Amino acid sequence: MTRTLAEKRAAFRALHQEGCFVLPNPWDIGSARMLQHLGFSALASTSAGYAWTIGRPDNGVSRDGVLAHLASLCAAVDLPVNADFESGFASAPEAVARNVALAIDSGVAGLSIEDRDMAAPAQLYEAGLAVERIKAARAAIDGSGQNVILVVRTEGLFGNPEAVGPAIDRLVAFAAAGADCLYAPGLWGKDNIATVVRAVAPKPVNVLVMRPDLNTAELADLGVRRISIGGSLARVAWGAMLAAAEQIKTGSYAGLASGMPHGQLNSIFDGFKP
Repeated sequence: MTRTLAEKRAAFRALHQEGCFVLPNPWDIGSARMLQHLGFSALASTSAGYAWTIGRPDNGVSRDGVLAHLASLCAAVDLPVNADFESGFASAPEAVARNVALAIDSGVAGLSIEDRDMAAPAQLYEAGLAVERIKAARAAIDGSGQNVILVVRTEGLFGNPEAVGPAIDRLVAFAAAGADCLYAPGLWGKDNIATVVRAVAPKPVNVLVMRPDLNTAELADLGVRRISIGGSLARVAWGAMLAAAEQIKTGSYAGLASGMPHGQLNSIFDGFKP
């Protein structure tokens, strides 16, 4: 089946209406197609995962590089793709709006905007400016006439995992500014998650899974609408490669035995059009 862009965007919005779905994060075309093969309903890019594929650290990629990466992912799969669009690659609201319009043109079904200050990555934008940036992103999407989900995330919990109250204040303000889905990376613990879900209801909440002590059913029971993985799958892949390479340095090739069979990979990817 080949879906049109409009169909992919409509399907993505429908996923946010009820239930709970997992949004895994590919880092290149091959991983995106593998995740589609496995039957996931939607994907999300990972800025960290993409950065590592080009030998750069997280937050070390350019706007134009990310836009090209997004376009390649969207064209390669029949699933809706949500863009990790960092802080919009601009500080001023009007510049954020211009960049959001470019992201929409790449073919994404959704995009996330962070409140991390580009000039001082350990800090957040002042609350008023952060809200104006989201209003500008909302206006850019509305002006495009495209059915694109606006996800807004606050990064404060990365610096202080205990600052759930301030994170909620920001998420509530972002919801009022036009966010379709809310997200606070670093949010964990059943009580904290449930509190955030209630605070922004009826708007959906995304939870980033960073450790395995809660499963999908438990997160769904807390009211979480969507679950993402961030750069974790990419880190798993890098970990496996590095472990095998370290063995090779010692003279052992035992690590190669865990690789997927050549024929199986060919069979999977042969099902996709060039």
